[in-house]
Amino acid sequence: MDTSVKSLNKWANAHSTIWFDTIRVVLGFFLIYKGGYFVSNSRDFEDLIAPVSNFMGGMLTFHYIAAAHIMGGIMIVFGLLTRWALIAQLPILIGAVLLNFMGDMNVINLIISVLTLAASVFYTIYGSGKHSADYYFKMEK
Repeated sequence: MDTSVKSLNKWANAHSTIWFDTIRVVLGFFLIYKGGYFVSNSRDFEDLIAPVSNFMGGMLTFHYIAAAHIMGGIMIVFGLLTRWALIAQLPILIGAVLLNFMGDMNVINLIISVLTLAASVFYTIYGSGKHSADYYFKMEK
């Protein structure tokens, strides 16, 4: 497993462009925005998770999503422990996609959720790229 992660990192760093890092930063800012949106519009969030509120603890879910989006977004923007930050996002994003099928279908939210999930899976696999704190600290060794 360790060699496959290293080979993925080498490939990603060799093929890293400014767009690779820009999309990562945009993804991080988007997650920060969504976390802040959930905090400032908690009533909308309660309405959003109403179809599955019996399966999940509402307040626990609310705090997990808000904290994971804000803190994870900050880490993703800087490229610090990017994979770990994104792994924390994956259950939230999978839930966001599934909520569109359990409640009222909102095509725009579904597209945004799918794109965010796809970008998160991509960066979970390939890492944060050359212009990141992860790369900087790795090169300092």
